Amino acid sequence: MRFNNKVALVTGGASGIGLATAQRLSKDGATVYIGDLNDEEGQRVAQQINGTFVRLDVSQEQSWKEAISAIKEKAGRLDMLVNNAGIAGAGTLEEETVEQFNRVLQINLVGVFLGCQAAVPLMAENSGGAIVNVSSIFGLVSDQLTIAYSASKGGVCAMTKAIALDCASRGTGVRVNSIHPGFVATPMVANAVNSIPPDVAEAYGARTVGQTPLGMAEPQDIADVIAFMLSDDARYMTGSEVVADGGFTAR
Repeated sequence: MRFNNKVALVTGGASGIGLATAQRLSKDGATVYIGDLNDEEGQRVAQQINGTFVRLDVSQEQSWKEAISAIKEKAGRLDMLVNNAGIAGAGTLEEETVEQFNRVLQINLVGVFLGCQAAVPLMAENSGGAIVNVSSIFGLVSDQLTIAYSASKGGVCAMTKAIALDCASRGTGVRVNSIHPGFVATPMVANAVNSIPPDVAEAYGARTVGQTPLGMAEPQDIADVIAFMLSDDARYMTGSEVVADGGFTAR
């Protein structure tokens, strides 16, 4: 129960990695807030783990302010934030539109910025905390179909380092790290694959999951690493990139 008396907010907590992380943190004693746009699933998960659902659109500054304010009013503190909410996007350079490119960046990158900006002051009021920003191996390497997605996740990687340095230099007590999952069996991944033609999807799978030594991960595999990064066991880590990809980038 290493997170007893700790309060956590997990964005995108209604499914996938976010759901598995919320379950793991709750199991370890944390009071967990589920931030999501899916009211029905978010409420269900919150009830399942004896947590609280807060409706949160990570791309909107006001939504973040309202969510953090609600947590402060009810819990009085925030110790852990997992910026997990995100969307996929597939397309070649010719197929990608400015509108879709901007939408991916607004949710995946700006959403993480807004989350850190909103949460750090409340964390600092109680001697600090830990933030894990969910990037991707496609923030480190890439694929020809992930132009916007890679741009957003690469931004999360670099921005995490800058935010970590800022928090440390101001003595906030807040650690900020990024995790870079490989290919995980989540609804987002399934939906992304289903959105492209079958022959393209087959080729994509062959050069991604097909080239991963340990195969595709389950959400819990990533949640366990996130729990470590949030814990005091990782107290000397900030501004770090933690890769959990089943060996994909080792090649």
